[in-house]
Amino acid sequence: MIRVAFPHAQLPDTAYEKTADALIALAEKSPRHFLALSSGLASLDTLPAGAFLDLNAMDATARLRAIEHTEFFAFVRANTVLTLYNLPEVWEALGYEGASFDKGGYLTRGFNDLDWLPEPRIEEYTGELNHVEIGPLTRQVGAASGPAESASTRDEVTK
Repeated sequence: MIRVAFPHAQLPDTAYEKTADALIALAEKSPRHFLALSSGLASLDTLPAGAFLDLNAMDATARLRAIEHTEFFAFVRANTVLTLYNLPEVWEALGYEGASFDKGGYLTRGFNDLDWLPEPRIEEYTGELNHVEIGPLTRQVGAASGPAESASTRDEVTK
């Protein structure tokens, strides 16, 4: 169920197994969660189309969508997010380098490392500059505006 709800081809089976073990351990601490987990897993096989484990990915996803409003699904989803994506082997498989605080932060560790993006297109504006009247102010479009305005104009805008 976890693999269907959180599909990542590059994740090792051990990550999903550790997550399932963590869910079971959490459920064993609370009768409410234990009942939700055990009855929810049993319900996956009672719906039409057969056992959940025998379904193809599309039908299994449809089965999960049919129960996504249940307490069982909410328990599995919330705790899977907290457990699965906190495993170092998942970080490695997904390309996350982990927390940066103990390594001095991101600023000196590739904050601007965007080599996975294409080079940005940078062009200079070569068109004609036009004047646009904005109330009592006149600005040049395409040029940077600055402190060229007069004190009287500034006073008018302030009013």
